[in-house]
Amino acid sequence: MKPINAIRMGGVDVLPIVEGGKGVAISNGITAGHWAAGGGAGTLSAVNPDNYDANGAIIRQIYHGKTRRERHEELVAYGIAGGIAQAQRAHDVAGGQGRIHANFLWEMGGAERVITGILEGAKGLIHGITCGAGMPYRLSDIAAKFNVHYYPIVSSARAFGALWKRAFHKAAGLLGGVVYEDPWLAGGHNGLSNSEDPLKPEDPFPRVLALRKLMREFGLGDTPIIMAGGVWWLEDWEHWIDNPELGPIAFQFGTRPLLTKESPIGDVWKRKLLTLKEGDVFLNRFSPTGFYSSAVNNSFLRELRGRNDRQVAFSTEPVGEHTAEFGVGPRKRLVYLAPPDRLRALAWEAEGYTEALRTPDNTLIFVEPANAREILDDQIACMGCLSQCRFSNWSQHSEDLTNGKKADPRSFCIQKALQEVAHDDTESALDNNLMFSGHNAYRFGLDPFYSNGFIPTVRQLVDRILTGR
Repeated sequence: MKPINAIRMGGVDVLPIVEGGKGVAISNGITAGHWAAGGGAGTLSAVNPDNYDANGAIIRQIYHGKTRRERHEELVAYGIAGGIAQAQRAHDVAGGQGRIHANFLWEMGGAERVITGILEGAKGLIHGITCGAGMPYRLSDIAAKFNVHYYPIVSSARAFGALWKRAFHKAAGLLGGVVYEDPWLAGGHNGLSNSEDPLKPEDPFPRVLALRKLMREFGLGDTPIIMAGGVWWLEDWEHWIDNPELGPIAFQFGTRPLLTKESPIGDVWKRKLLTLKEGDVFLNRFSPTGFYSSAVNNSFLRELRGRNDRQVAFSTEPVGEHTAEFGVGPRKRLVYLAPPDRLRALAWEAEGYTEALRTPDNTLIFVEPANAREILDDQIACMGCLSQCRFSNWSQHSEDLTNGKKADPRSFCIQKALQEVAHDDTESALDNNLMFSGHNAYRFGLDPFYSNGFIPTVRQLVDRILTGR
């Protein structure tokens, strides 16, 4: 393997290995601190990060407000307090080595307030802010206000070009690097555009080369590009390392740090990672953000697939092919279906999917009664964890805090699903909640490094990455 040399990133020389930020509460100050202590850039998740009580126990994020607006304020307060706590832990563990980054989602609820609150309360502890899941035009302004480097996450040269021309050129000196996140391989939310086929992955090399060529046009030839998604062994990327066409390159590891002793995920989750097979990670579009995302295919995702498959179009008046009467709800209010769809609906009801829920697209989905109650309860309990949410119809951008559409029962409460999988270490929780993962997770079970269930420390993992197989 080629020697791995330090590169200039964030104003200092660091090893070109970056811990990927994983929320909710999965990348924390401990993992980030240990990664930085190994000489790279550690990344804590600032998306609903955990805070701790005086005894060091996690403070669960329980909401008491009676309105969405009140609960949203609680969410923002939780996020700021937790982010400050995680930054302090990362700083203490790193001991001045490497770099500490904080990862945000631009489309998370109250994003600017949370980022600003954490940076104000953790001055000097965070060296860089990474941000994706949307187009974070204001990221450079926030970075300039606090004199920290910023690392936008993009999935194409075109996206970076739009960000640069609109805003980032004003704070060019603080651009620490650009994260290219492969939309077909990365875990969590992915940046697939409408023009890209989710079933036809593209080679990342020409896409990253196009990004570098554009960056050179902007005078950013020496600004690192951080390759994220699908990175396991650096030997797999030797033709990228010290490649003059690509310029300075770093590599982000998102999935591999999950399986370390310091990782906050539970033992059940860690054992599960060792059993995954190729194809077990499923690229889907069920997220209430509207983005594609990659997660382990489990009962949770299978239920969402079934929910979306048991779907028929309806009209409130007989029109066109919609001529067959069908009663919806306790009062059996009439809607009109196409005759073949009515037969399908009756068959689903006979199977126990007796609750027909309306969607914003004038369709009905059919679910079991318990599932219908859970969907409604989750929608009512919304705390605005996203800037806008198709599941609950929340939007922080409007005066009435709604997106003007019906709440969409084809999606789910992502805050609930991620909090439960992060903090409930049981087989049931893993199977019935959202378990984000990169598509290379199956390699845990094939990699001799993890033989006999071996789980390394973060430092052992970093050393192994640097020395190779």
